[in-house]
Amino acid sequence: MLTLADPLLLDIALAGHDEPFVDLAAYSDWDVDLSRSQIASRSPHFLKARHAVAERLRIAARHLPDGLRFCVKEAYRPLARQQRSYDEHLAKLRELRPELDETALLREASLYVAPPAVAPHPTGAALDVTLIDATGQELDMGCPFNADSEESAGACYTDSPGLSDQARANRAVLIRAMQAAGFVNYPSEWWHWSYGDRYWAAVSGAPQALYAAVDESFLEPA
Repeated sequence: MLTLADPLLLDIALAGHDEPFVDLAAYSDWDVDLSRSQIASRSPHFLKARHAVAERLRIAARHLPDGLRFCVKEAYRPLARQQRSYDEHLAKLRELRPELDETALLREASLYVAPPAVAPHPTGAALDVTLIDATGQELDMGCPFNADSEESAGACYTDSPGLSDQARANRAVLIRAMQAAGFVNYPSEWWHWSYGDRYWAAVSGAPQALYAAVDESFLEPA
């Protein structure tokens, strides 16, 4: 699989579209997780995304079966938080996987936390989403949202072979809806989808990425 540690991503040109961010909590098309109980970011802008990303999520929502909705966990992530999460995960892997050389270590780290230079979340292009039923209960997706490979025994991989039939069916619903709207998945995280970032460009064959990372101050009211 193509990982976010692949140097080719840095060679992808950035169009740098000056597209506004919107607050995903303001839409009635899906639910959002305001608790932030499963994410590290404490940014007040964690549910903001580029306007085109929100519009594509509206398209994806129309492809869900009756009675199911998206629940958005996180969208924008500040660069400083991305760097901190990356450094922390790298340090954790150095202890857990001492047999890995530096190249393998960086690749392994990128499966769960993107290198800041190419990270989708700080661009406003990425969404972490799951599915809920009509009562607001999250569906069985095979492992908890944000569980890394060690915690989930590999079940975080979108195509993990060890899933129950129900979890695999639920993931198929998520995949169909998101792909119908033009999103691409990061294969080591079933919940992570993006549109307009460098990884999306590499996977979709787009000639350039649409969005560059922005500082958190860019999202503050004028």
